[in-house]
Amino acid sequence: MSTSAKVPAGHFKILYFASAGSYTAKDSEHLPAPLPIAKLFETLEERYNGMKSKVLESCLVTVNLEYVDIPEGADDESDFMIKEGDEVAIIPPVSSG
Repeated sequence: MSTSAKVPAGHFKILYFASAGSYTAKDSEHLPAPLPIAKLFETLEERYNGMKSKVLESCLVTVNLEYVDIPEGADDESDFMIKEGDEVAIIPPVSSG
């Protein structure tokens, strides 16, 4: 996947892999920035009902190719922020046979 696609002003790009892409029926989309990382799953749950329990709780998340932890109940003031132009990836677990 290329990171060269232009992100609209005031937004970040989110990439959906494997079951996350199946659940959203999208490979990617743009969401408004800034967004506290602690609000990411809540924001996606609002857009895709049931996604948090069915997909997100077992996923890894990257911001600009760096793995990040999704805090639960974190204070928004001190929380890591997803900024305009960032690239976020939702990476579900995969298995191989």
